[in-house]
Amino acid sequence: MTFLLLLALQLQKQGEKGLNRPKSAALLLLHVLALCALVYGVSGDIGMVAVYLAIYLVMLWSAGVHPLWLLGQVGAGVGAVALLWSRLPDYVRQRFLVVFDHDLDPLGTGFQQARSLLAIGSGQVTGQGYLQGTQTQSASASALPARHTDFIFSVAGEELGLVGCLAILALLGAILLRCVWLARRSRDPLFTSVAMGVAGMFGAQTLLNVGMCLYVAPVVGVTLPFFSYGGSSLLMAFGAVGILLSMRQGELGGNGSWLRG
Repeated sequence: MTFLLLLALQLQKQGEKGLNRPKSAALLLLHVLALCALVYGVSGDIGMVAVYLAIYLVMLWSAGVHPLWLLGQVGAGVGAVALLWSRLPDYVRQRFLVVFDHDLDPLGTGFQQARSLLAIGSGQVTGQGYLQGTQTQSASASALPARHTDFIFSVAGEELGLVGCLAILALLGAILLRCVWLARRSRDPLFTSVAMGVAGMFGAQTLLNVGMCLYVAPVVGVTLPFFSYGGSSLLMAFGAVGILLSMRQGELGGNGSWLRG
């Protein structure tokens, strides 16, 4: 959330001068690259870097940055990844490669996602029953690794089936759409940026997490908002909602955004 709030303040400041100026675009890009480099350098967390980039693109688009600037930055980012591909750790490259070739390392890098697909498929339409999943309730941690965090969606697939998975996606989709609705109805550019940033954060986390479980995205350690176990994940999700509600209440009360002090 710190990244999101700082970016919202910077967008407001640069917006007063013109977001589509080369200098503004460069400063905004420097903001996200510096923080992404810091996160990756300290923790090696590619998932968080991906979420930061998604938040950045959504917030810039909602603020009115010209699509050509966004396309140019995305293209430059893809080119940078291609140039640095050989310098990435081998295990990181393997996580991406197994998504395109599931037979590349089925008992190693691809094992976790293969078990995830098996769990989701075995649940069929209505699931095996709450706390009755063959893999999810197995005493062996290798039956479905990280089942309570990164692969909680697989647990829902096995125990609650397609119905449960769709219900989870519907709930998360409703939260995301509510954030967008609040952003569109607000007259405060700062609140709009924050609301769209939260929507981008939840959307990116959901897409990456579900993609990991369905074996269409690499395992990058992204949790499913409000569902994955973990204090920091839940704190971040509820904190984001709390900030939105506080800012919205301040706007309705005519006091302006509390971020302005």
